[in-house]
Amino acid sequence: MILPKLFSLALALTGGALAATIPETDFDVIVVGGGPAGLSALSALSRVRRSAALFDSHQYRNDPTREMHDVIGNDGTPPALFRAAARAQISNYSTASFIDTTITSITPVSNNNFTTYFRTTDNTGAEYTSRKIVLATGLIDLLPANVPGLVEGFGKGIFWCPWCDGYEHRDQPFGILGEIGHIVSSLLEVTTLNSDIIAFVNGTYTDENVAALEASYSDWRAQIAAYGVRIENRTIASFTRLQDGGEVQNEAHDQQLDVFRVDFTEGEPIVRNAFLTNFGTAQRSGLPYDLGLAMTEDGKIDTSSYSGMRTSLSGVFAIGDANSDGSTNVPHAMFSGKRAGVYGHVELAREDMAAKIAKRSVSTRALHKEAERLVGDEMEKIWERVKA
Repeated sequence: MILPKLFSLALALTGGALAATIPETDFDVIVVGGGPAGLSALSALSRVRRSAALFDSHQYRNDPTREMHDVIGNDGTPPALFRAAARAQISNYSTASFIDTTITSITPVSNNNFTTYFRTTDNTGAEYTSRKIVLATGLIDLLPANVPGLVEGFGKGIFWCPWCDGYEHRDQPFGILGEIGHIVSSLLEVTTLNSDIIAFVNGTYTDENVAALEASYSDWRAQIAAYGVRIENRTIASFTRLQDGGEVQNEAHDQQLDVFRVDFTEGEPIVRNAFLTNFGTAQRSGLPYDLGLAMTEDGKIDTSSYSGMRTSLSGVFAIGDANSDGSTNVPHAMFSGKRAGVYGHVELAREDMAAKIAKRSVSTRALHKEAERLVGDEMEKIWERVKA
């Protein structure tokens, strides 16, 4: 167990003297972001009576969507209702706080080496201190701004996740939106949902792009032909909603009946019911860059190189869509939030114990290094027990 090992270590190094202290902070942990990831982290921390504050700018990636899906027990729940219910439940814990404002800066502060220490500032200039930071700041979808109707339809018949919205638009005339290079990967996600499919590649069907596609999928033409997919390379001018699937539905078959007209810069329009997009993403917040966190090539906060949703900066965790662990959906967000909450709590407990039993004259760096050696993979063992 962690505590006996640390106690034995401290006796050896300090002779049992009790001297060091942890600096006082407003909160043990500050969570930035109020979506499913941040809410899950706050819940995990509050359940073990860690003082934690969630700062919520009220900007959420899934805000445009009508309903959440593939979230067991909440299938069909609008995101806003899910967040409200989560807030109400977490508010029952006395150590949980919600602060509805936008964080503008986070600054690591020098300390006595027993713990990390941060000063966080919001858009009113108010400052808060904490020992740990959890970033649940999310992503934004980089939708082309020069195509009228695309942004307005996003999340309501035009979507990026077939697990989230595809079932409600199954067996309908369907479109894939994106560059020619993404056509095969997108097709593989929807072959069991739709059969009448047009790939709208928006002028990207060029010799150069086709050569790059063939390098990854040498038989891509055979693959799309096998499913009868037609490629439409004309430049899209606009999307016009002809019918709102939020209002017109086949409730007996759980289908949303959206209808869009796609107009081009030339030629006749095409009518489709729904679309899968394949556009890029970017970090919603500049905080990961301000903190100098290691990032992956695709612009995610690197947590894959570290354990427990940790980042390259000690004391900072990253969860949900913002991080690099490979999934972007509500169940993943909640999982990552819980994992960061567990690791953050035990990391704080380890630091508390090290400070309580350490003598100031002893090198805290040496103490931590030896503690890590003795504890080994204890954190992983705790996580395995918690998630079971």
